Amino acid sequence: MTTAPARTRLTQYAHGGGCACKIPPGELEVVVAGLTAAGPADPAAELVVGLDDGDDAAVVRIAGGQGLVLTTDFFTPVVDDAYTFGRIAATNALSDVYAMGGTPVVAVNLLGWPRDVLPAELAAEVLRGGLEAAQEAGCHVGGGHSIDDPEPKYGMAVTGVVDVDRVITNSAAVAGTPLSLTKPLGIGVLNNRMKATGEVSEEAVAAMTTLNRDAGRAAVAAGIRAGTDVTGFGLLGHLYKMARASGVTAIVDAAAVPYLTGAREALAEGFVSGGTRRNLDWVRPHTDLSAVSEDEALLLADAQTSGGLLLGGEVPGAPVIGEFVPRGEHVVIVR
Repeated sequence: MTTAPARTRLTQYAHGGGCACKIPPGELEVVVAGLTAAGPADPAAELVVGLDDGDDAAVVRIAGGQGLVLTTDFFTPVVDDAYTFGRIAATNALSDVYAMGGTPVVAVNLLGWPRDVLPAELAAEVLRGGLEAAQEAGCHVGGGHSIDDPEPKYGMAVTGVVDVDRVITNSAAVAGTPLSLTKPLGIGVLNNRMKATGEVSEEAVAAMTTLNRDAGRAAVAAGIRAGTDVTGFGLLGHLYKMARASGVTAIVDAAAVPYLTGAREALAEGFVSGGTRRNLDWVRPHTDLSAVSEDEALLLADAQTSGGLLLGGEVPGAPVIGEFVPRGEHVVIVR
């Protein structure tokens, strides 16, 4: 039987960590180009939200004005502790359902594990963390799929329900509405520091393991119809997709954006992921960054894992960080 070292650091078994491992957004759009028009000749159900705008999840209409929300997310370890990694990955996967205004109902596990390198006991801890996050969400876990993989990976495929008439999408932002953010930024640089030094940010872990359930419910209750969650493409990347799909310009008040404790210090120490730099390169041609420094721009593009909701409207307790205005020269303006 494989025996792990006394203190196994899961992050050292992966080339990257969390949502920073996403394929770069510009590259991904090239890969999926031309697939949006594809569909069955005789569909069994109406696809309400699909691939067109790169939304957080798919939605199909079912009887009674309801919709099924379907999504999946998985990644390499973002923390060293196996149980906490499982909680974070599951919380992140569940977030896509909340970002659509839905409620998770059932999930299945997705596990890749280097079985000749890391013991099965650690894999069990990952799955236990995921199960407990799902149980907190009131979501069943009905099994899953696992493979022998050179790197540890974990996530979930999640199915939820949503009122189709109240679904939240990234293409529904309207000029004249405020822009709110429900979790602070800085998770990416803090996780990068943790991977390099072993120094854990308990504040970042708490943010990553906090469900977006309450924020999603508050958004639906407030009548908000435009939103997304902030994950691997950073605030600027996800906001660019949202404003582009909606035909508006997003204005960000940089001074109003909240950050986790230590995020600026981690940036100053150089703990910036390649994913964050690719995010900034992608949005730069479409974004007016003239009012902020390069460091500030990098923080706004920081690749988050299990970040908060970015909403076209106001919800209790979430800071307003900007507004949507009619489309101008730039898709995003940072002031």
